[in-house]
Amino acid sequence: MMQKPPQNVDFALKETSPKIGAGAIASDKLASTYDLVEQMQYLYVRVVKARDLPSKDVTGGCDPYVEVKLGNYKGITRHFEKKSNPEWNQVFAFSKDRIQASVLEVTVKDKDVVVDDLIGRMMFDLNDIPKRVPPDSPLAPQWYRLEDRHGNKVKNGELMLAVWMGTQADEAFSDAWHSDAATVGPDGVANIRSKVYLSPKLWYVRVNVIEAQDLIPNDKTRFPEPYVKVQLGNQLMRTRICPTKTINPMWNEDLVFVVAEPFEEPMILSLEDRIAPNKDDTLGRCVIPLQLVQRRLDHKPVNTRWFNLEKHVIVDGEKKETKFASRIHLRVCLEGGYHVLDESTHYSSDLRPTAKQLWKTNIGILEVGVLSAVGLSPMKSKDGRGTTDAYCVAKYGQKWVRTRTIVDCFTPKWNEQYTWEVFDPCTVITVGVFDNGHLNGGSGRDSRIGKVRIRLSTLETDRVYTHAYPLLVLHPSGVKKMGELQLAVRFTCSSLINMLHLYSHPLLPKMHYIHPLSVMQLDILRHQAIQIVSMRLNRAEPPLRKEIVEYMLDVDSHMWSMRRSKANFFRIMNVLGGLIAVGRWFDQICNWKNPITTVLIHILFIILVLYPELILPTIFLYLFLIGIWNYRWRPRHPPHMDTRLSHADACHPDELDEEFDTFPTSRPSDIVRTRYDRLRSIAGKVQTVVGDLATQGERFQSLLSWRDPRATTLFVTFCLIAAVVLYVTPFQVVGLLIGIYVLRHPRFRHKLPSVPLNFFRRLPARSDSML
Repeated sequence: MMQKPPQNVDFALKETSPKIGAGAIASDKLASTYDLVEQMQYLYVRVVKARDLPSKDVTGGCDPYVEVKLGNYKGITRHFEKKSNPEWNQVFAFSKDRIQASVLEVTVKDKDVVVDDLIGRMMFDLNDIPKRVPPDSPLAPQWYRLEDRHGNKVKNGELMLAVWMGTQADEAFSDAWHSDAATVGPDGVANIRSKVYLSPKLWYVRVNVIEAQDLIPNDKTRFPEPYVKVQLGNQLMRTRICPTKTINPMWNEDLVFVVAEPFEEPMILSLEDRIAPNKDDTLGRCVIPLQLVQRRLDHKPVNTRWFNLEKHVIVDGEKKETKFASRIHLRVCLEGGYHVLDESTHYSSDLRPTAKQLWKTNIGILEVGVLSAVGLSPMKSKDGRGTTDAYCVAKYGQKWVRTRTIVDCFTPKWNEQYTWEVFDPCTVITVGVFDNGHLNGGSGRDSRIGKVRIRLSTLETDRVYTHAYPLLVLHPSGVKKMGELQLAVRFTCSSLINMLHLYSHPLLPKMHYIHPLSVMQLDILRHQAIQIVSMRLNRAEPPLRKEIVEYMLDVDSHMWSMRRSKANFFRIMNVLGGLIAVGRWFDQICNWKNPITTVLIHILFIILVLYPELILPTIFLYLFLIGIWNYRWRPRHPPHMDTRLSHADACHPDELDEEFDTFPTSRPSDIVRTRYDRLRSIAGKVQTVVGDLATQGERFQSLLSWRDPRATTLFVTFCLIAAVVLYVTPFQVVGLLIGIYVLRHPRFRHKLPSVPLNFFRRLPARSDSML
């Protein structure tokens, strides 16, 4: 077998020992639900509202806001104009690790042009603040009378507050303003919060265009050349032009689209007449709302319907009227029996059909603790220095999660835990790390720092995996480590029998096998599905932007890459390496390199020939022993990115530049010409290999095709003689003679090829018929 050189140690997976589990949790109530992350204590301040605030402006009003200050950290609510009874309902969270004061100060101020006026304040001693641990009920806010600078109660003005000590398991954690994002203004807090998103439910829409009746062409002197155009959102598909020129055309073609719930746009169908190249005339159109379309969950047929086509007629140059133009016969349905491929099936996180009625019961729970990252690279420049505002995105099934953004930190600690239902163990969770490019007025793209994939079937059940995953990203200059992401992962199985039973089921829903889609259709539909998902998630708050979704779903995985081609070639060679090693070992046996081993093989061969019923049991027993022997060296950690396997660390710079080139290309013509010539050279070698494989197959076909009459005569005669001999000779004798001949001693061998090999190589192929 081909031995792969070891990966760079810096790029390898590292096991960690974070302080997680029940020993790090303050309460047993929390230990069973939030035990994959390190415990983090926070001081929470919920500013609810104020009432009866006094006027501070000359105009007789006030523009109030609240300032929450703890040591060097200060959080500010949004301000209201001319309002004495404002409502904020904002939460501030101060990490206990960064608290450097013993007093919490909450101040209500009136926003002014020059200097903000003090309305009132209140002070809290941290030693007197109560603690709260879920699932205890949230602490009820209270009214507090404001004080002046000297500690005296003011006549007017009260503030409703709730102050408590809690952990990251608190419900207020995700919506809070955090002290580690103190430089982010009130308007930017929404862009740093942790959120959970749900992918839209995707359906296939199948439109079977059957026929149309009684077309009325605008030009009465010619028969129409009709085709049907269907538009659904930004997806547009056409049937072929009807081959017969008639006013009752027939097509019977299927057009397949992707659509997401809720259905926002109708399907627009139009019947076009091809008058000339690039010139069409609309004969009629109809609008079909998807809410009225029948839903199909299995392979049962759907009823067809006739739809009226209408045509707009211009009257007096402006006014439009619609009139009946024709009828079209369609079979339209929303298909929920498929898994809509919004990601590559090689590492899909969800293999269920769209329709929830077809889902099976879940087999387990996946829990992921996003702990921290270390050694992150600076992603942008701020005030003349490098900085990174990092957050994580995890995707499994329909559920996406986003951690909060840790501002200006190369070693962020998130310590957030998330849970997913698992319906199939042969799925993959993807965790990506990104730099937030939309803070402090920024409007750039969120930069990718790296991502991690973990296949659930490689995890032992009920075991907590704590590892530091290298974040590897391929740049035009080569592979680069952007830091390490520390995760805690646990896959809990609810029923081992159900999970093992899944291994006998088809990977995809049965509609993929009963009514399979072509490879070209799947590529187009996958691209459309990714665009729909990215558009919907980009409309959330905070948005999961298009570049994030496309990176998580590997939108460019089908683009040509010299590096990937080499990597796949060596993957094949590594797989075939085992067969090559067996062939070399058998050749050594036949050439008596080790006489003792060869004699033992002779004895085993004779036993198996004399007792052929032992052949299959012996093979399976041998495989069982190999599996038991390999158990000692089973992987003890989840899979991770392998730079050697990807050929990312030994790639030519021009190949990397070609991989990162846009489509269509943006490089000068001389570089494109050089790359094209290189591609032709490599394609020529591939062409030769494919041709050689075709030649061997055609030689097998020519044994009985009489393409070479003499060779076929010899083979047919040999078959007749072999049939007679094998009828009268016991099979054990024949097998014994063949085996002894193959294993004969080298002194009885010749250097020249054997007679059967010579005969096979002389058989004709069809290569001499090619131009």
